[in-house]
Amino acid sequence: MFFNDTIQEIEEVLLEEKLSDVGEPAQLLIYNDDVNTFDWVIKCLTEILNHTSQQAEQLSMLIHFKGKATVKTAPLRELRPQKDALCDRGLSAVIEGGKE
Repeated sequence: MFFNDTIQEIEEVLLEEKLSDVGEPAQLLIYNDDVNTFDWVIKCLTEILNHTSQQAEQLSMLIHFKGKATVKTAPLRELRPQKDALCDRGLSAVIEGGKE
């Protein structure tokens, strides 16, 4: 009985660590601008976020016509370097929501 209780406690701790590691999901948004071309936005989305060409093209259309689009939802820890990389390439990217 002791062995099973110990295993259950270990599993609970690991689950808690995993959940705290993930945090609350946040959204990475890109805003439309008058500078970047569709081709450049698509290239950035495929290279930085690993989106398919089709996903990147659809997102670039949403960004253009809606003024902004959520391009990825993930934990803050994952989105921060991607946001920075997008901004380094001249895109207007921000992170909304999420908690660590």
